[in-house]
Amino acid sequence: MFLPKFLYGIYENRIARTLPHDSVPRHVGVILDGNRRWAKSFGEPAAAGHQRGADKISDFLDWSEELGVEVVTLWMLSTDNLRRQPEELDPLLKIIEAAVAQLAAAKKWRLRVVGKLDLLPDWLAQSLTAHQENTNSVDGLQVNVAIGYGGRYEIADAVKAMLQEQCDRGLTLDQAVENVSVEAISSHLYTKGQPDPELVIRTSGEQRLGGFLLWQSAQSEFYFCEAYWPDFRRVDYLRALRAFSTRERRLGR
Repeated sequence: MFLPKFLYGIYENRIARTLPHDSVPRHVGVILDGNRRWAKSFGEPAAAGHQRGADKISDFLDWSEELGVEVVTLWMLSTDNLRRQPEELDPLLKIIEAAVAQLAAAKKWRLRVVGKLDLLPDWLAQSLTAHQENTNSVDGLQVNVAIGYGGRYEIADAVKAMLQEQCDRGLTLDQAVENVSVEAISSHLYTKGQPDPELVIRTSGEQRLGGFLLWQSAQSEFYFCEAYWPDFRRVDYLRALRAFSTRERRLGR
């Protein structure tokens, strides 16, 4: 049933007022899904959906800061996405580069690029690295932009980096293997030094992770939203946080 905009505003404010502030997650991961289907529903090309989805990101980050979230990880491009046809992939890469450039130019958020940059075109990898460096001194919300990201790749890279570190210290293979631990691998993940995500949101109604933060999400709560990412509203975010606040987090106990 259609509700006038002002009624949604009342409903949204009510959720915000009743949301326990001490239960807001420190780290929220988001799978930005549904851009192509959003575009298709309007008879538009995929690029229109990707652009609309990119335009939504700044709003989401503003909401996160207002609510007290400290870290946000946005899955903008998976390693699987890199296999899309050039007629869709090329415009998508340009949209992503422009979106990250806009986030960096705002000087409001500290960016960290997470993903397999070596799988990306050189021009994009270099641009993303430069935008990250330009926000290193920003004291604000930590924003991980996951581009060319796959959870299995991340774990493999972490293990490689850990073993290489042991090798550089002059340890034998047997000694290096003895030092393999959960903590050692965690310290070499793309998100090292950050809290694991307490809440992972996926839009578009799909109920699967698809490889997102596989290691870090072992004890995360998941929230699947029916809205396509371009249609994701602040009230949808508040609903996700409300659902999170009602769950009893056992954390494996």
